[in-house]
Amino acid sequence: MSEQYGEEAGGREFQRVADELRARMTDGTYPLRGFLPAQRDLAKELGVSRDTVQRALRDLQREGWIESRQGSGSRVLRTQRIHSPAGGRVLGRPVTLGPLIGSAFEKPEVALDVYTLTSESLDAHIRLQAERIQAGEIAPRHIGVRMLLPSDSVPYPYGRSTDGRYDDVLRERVLGVTRRHVTSLRSTLRDLLTLGLVPSVDVRIRYTPLMPAFKLYLINKNEALHGFYEVYERLVDLDDGTEIEAVDVVGLGATLTHHVKSDDAQAQGTVFVETTQKWFDSVWDFLAEE
Repeated sequence: MSEQYGEEAGGREFQRVADELRARMTDGTYPLRGFLPAQRDLAKELGVSRDTVQRALRDLQREGWIESRQGSGSRVLRTQRIHSPAGGRVLGRPVTLGPLIGSAFEKPEVALDVYTLTSESLDAHIRLQAERIQAGEIAPRHIGVRMLLPSDSVPYPYGRSTDGRYDDVLRERVLGVTRRHVTSLRSTLRDLLTLGLVPSVDVRIRYTPLMPAFKLYLINKNEALHGFYEVYERLVDLDDGTEIEAVDVVGLGATLTHHVKSDDAQAQGTVFVETTQKWFDSVWDFLAEE
């Protein structure tokens, strides 16, 4: 995996490491206020140098994910927060994106409709479910994924440098993240089909003339996760080592609200799921392009 990502990311291995650590903090692998593994252990597990791990940790600290102290390690400050009517638990597990996606994949038919800025979060969780399928823990018969992403031609309001000089560089970085995770997601699901582990897989991605202000997951047409992107300022390291102040958004780690469809047609959860499903379908049919 490290070689694949290293080639696609043009040697920016620290971004791959940072992506992986964000995903683990998001899905609860590294819980809030808990500690990340030691740097040498992370370097060995992820197949990178300790310097690469240190650079990734610096990025995460600047973004507010962790706090690092000499001799004490790195403590988690942010995880995926989900407000849910289900009493804070799904199938006996805490409500985070990981268990919600996991419970969806435990069904014979999996249907995910996703509207997002990049495919970073979804890729991380799909890879986790693919590992469960490969291990024989779950065996869905069909996996259907539809994802709406912003078109490359849409003006990009995020990832802007405060002085405007590096806007093109920052935009290309975001596009690179999207391409990398789209490629990974497609490859992961295609491999499940090729290996005969899932009889039917349908992955479709369309691009819209809309720039997301929020992310939306529609799960098996019965649940919805919705959350707004939070805009903030942070330091960004460029390839040449230059540090710049940039306006960016929180994707992984943004607070999501969880809505569940019920038998009551007038219930808030039912109305929200049905309304957002209709919105997604309309954008997919009339605004999005392959």
